[in-house]
Amino acid sequence: MTAVIHPDIRPRINSVASDDLNAAERERIHAKSALFAPPEARLADGRRDLVGLSREELAVLMTEIGEKPFRAKQLWHWIYHQGATDFSAMTTIAKPMQAKLAEHFVVSRPTTATEQTSVDETRKFLFRFRDGQEAETVYIPDRREDRGAVCISSQVGCTLSCTFCHTGTQKLVRNLGPAEIVGQFMAARDSYGEWPSPSADMPRYLSTIVLMGMGEPLYNYENVAKAMRIIMDGEGIALSRRRITLSTSGVVPMMDRCGDELGINLAISLHAVTNELRDQIVPLNRKYPIEELIAACRRYPAASNSRRITFEYIMLRGVNDSEADARELVRLIRDLPAKVNLIPFNPWPGSDFQPSTRQQLAKFANIVMDAGFASPIRTPRGQDILAACGQLKTESERQRRSATPEA
Repeated sequence: MTAVIHPDIRPRINSVASDDLNAAERERIHAKSALFAPPEARLADGRRDLVGLSREELAVLMTEIGEKPFRAKQLWHWIYHQGATDFSAMTTIAKPMQAKLAEHFVVSRPTTATEQTSVDETRKFLFRFRDGQEAETVYIPDRREDRGAVCISSQVGCTLSCTFCHTGTQKLVRNLGPAEIVGQFMAARDSYGEWPSPSADMPRYLSTIVLMGMGEPLYNYENVAKAMRIIMDGEGIALSRRRITLSTSGVVPMMDRCGDELGINLAISLHAVTNELRDQIVPLNRKYPIEELIAACRRYPAASNSRRITFEYIMLRGVNDSEADARELVRLIRDLPAKVNLIPFNPWPGSDFQPSTRQQLAKFANIVMDAGFASPIRTPRGQDILAACGQLKTESERQRRSATPEA
């Protein structure tokens, strides 16, 4: 059945963006984020997890146990370059010191509850965290080269309720902490044995990170930013900011901060070219309408011809896939360094949407390409294990739903 979108007839209040308004809105976002704060990264026996701490925090902890701050640099190398999880494997640290570290600290990973590999070699992990909450992570290998992208989650569940997205049907439980965000990438590397971190001139199988998993990363900005700084540190995992892409549905005030502080690549989950439709399928648009979103893209400092903003566009049959939609999309992005990812809708149980036809996909893509924008049609990956775009939803949530009797 094709979903019917009813036009929104309520009046729209046009807002004028300003630094003061953005600052106030950022404070509101931070306050709300604090309500979903992750638990402290500490075991029941009191030992602290060293993963997810900054260099400065590591140095403070070393001082607290009576050691010199330089120990932090040693630990950083072993944790993030070598991938060690056992202090006894840290051979440049004397055995008495190894024992002391083990008494006070751990170097952990999220537990792999399930690990599935698709027929197309996409791999999906269900990771369980210390408090029993879970989130999914996907590794998508390149079809032609020995490299690929790790799609990382930033929250347990999601608060955005995009109507075409399976993850959006799971309520937000909490934010993920820096250790849990970094830990997803590290656990994926464990699975593929990619330690120590390859040097800059060596190929990486896990070569890029896309913050496109469960959750809205800009509603958990502090934890995401801390995790990405750790991943980008040149003496550890050392992944370039050019190899990291953050996908947002359009949290405009935080886009500015992300661009200024992290300078990573930006992807926009657009999916509609009018406010009336986007209000319906991406409800966040009611707070930050398309005009404000596009203005924030123009301000994004990392955007350039060599680092274009990616506009993600789920193709929904009879909803947002007309030639008129394609022409309006071109008008919206006409003065931006941009490319468009056209994503065939990936069906999931209970959804009313249908994917666009192959012919309509081609017509839409041709209009965008003729206007000078790259517009590849993304090949769905991992559909057989529900790992494709918009399909992530934790197995534990599915099991709870299926175990609940119908009312």
